[in-house]
Amino acid sequence: MLELKNIHKTFSPGTINEKVVFKGLNFKVEDGDFITVIGGNGAGKSTMLNAIAGVWPVDEGRIIISGEDVTGLPDYKRANLVGRVFQDPTVGTAPTMELEENLALAYRRGKKRGLGWGVTAHEKKIYRERLATLELGLEDRMTEKAGLLSGGQRQALTLLMATLVKPKILLLDEHTAALDPKTAEKVLNATDRIVNKDNLTTLMITHNMKDAIVHGNRLIMMNEGRIILDIRGEEKKKLTVEDLLHQFSKVAGEEFASDKAILG
Repeated sequence: MLELKNIHKTFSPGTINEKVVFKGLNFKVEDGDFITVIGGNGAGKSTMLNAIAGVWPVDEGRIIISGEDVTGLPDYKRANLVGRVFQDPTVGTAPTMELEENLALAYRRGKKRGLGWGVTAHEKKIYRERLATLELGLEDRMTEKAGLLSGGQRQALTLLMATLVKPKILLLDEHTAALDPKTAEKVLNATDRIVNKDNLTTLMITHNMKDAIVHGNRLIMMNEGRIILDIRGEEKKKLTVEDLLHQFSKVAGEEFASDKAILG
């Protein structure tokens, strides 16, 4: 479903701020994989997601999604292939538009637009049903402005928008990091339901090692632009936070310094 081949990326080359992120990154994701991604700050996690989404061009290498080489395509031309939820709950929705209007925009992602009713009666039924699956009561608030929702509700709405039209790959960039623990758990539960229901191929960055172990069928750890650990299946289910900390220090040769990862 996704393949990164020999990806190279350097920011601000030839300047005092030069930052080499990837030097030949290779990564393959199978159809239906739900992969949690962990690693220290500056490991390349978000940069990898930005490369997949087409936020900026890679210096060298190829990005293939569902058999299509998208290396030269900007982000807006990958919209019909990639769904994404960011860390900031305010990023994924239009605050002055109603919930059903936000969903209508998402429903038309990658499609040609024309003149006609913004939200049809048939669409409203679909939106109500999908909102009900979030178990947050949003199906009864479809005509409210998205800006009136709490951070967790907006993030859940963004998740629904990103998956309303099934993407080839779903990218979750620390999508619960800005939420309180109780709300984060609700959004993660909604994530599991949506991903499992539609068998979505998913990459989820998290700093919480417990969440990385509990969710998904595969876990990768990154360090200095490399994938230093790739665990899946039964082996992943048996992991503990202590195991991951030990593996990181063993493979990376340093201690994992994120309090959020350890205490989470």
